Amino acid sequence: QVQLAESGGGLVQAGGSLRLSCAVSGRTFTDYTMSWFRQAPGNEREFIAGIRWSDENVFYADSAKGRFTISRDGARNTVYLQMNSLKPEDTAVYYCAAIRTWLRGDLYNGDRYNYWGQGTQVTVSS
Repeated sequence: QVQLAESGGGLVQAGGSLRLSCAVSGRTFTDYTMSWFRQAPGNEREFIAGIRWSDENVFYADSAKGRFTISRDGARNTVYLQMNSLKPEDTAVYYCAAIRTWLRGDLYNGDRYNYWGQGTQVTVSS
């Protein structure tokens, strides 16, 4: 019922900024929370931020607070992740994912998500 397509990744120098986009479609996507995860080679998948589509309530990992901002644009059916002050350790594949019904803790666990995009590569050079 939900399709996700990420874009906006690329190469950026440390201290720079990128804005990732996740185009969302499907009949019932407004019932979902959309989140950003990232995964670097050899590392586990990590929750970054989420936004509940219906009321724009947002959720952040501690590591994202202050540097990353999640938002949505209802006119474009798009979720964004604005990333500022990027560091080499931010290098990873970034994924957009959608979860419908969730309990405490589920938001941060990728295994609980219903839909995933293909990912977009972010590389931060020093």
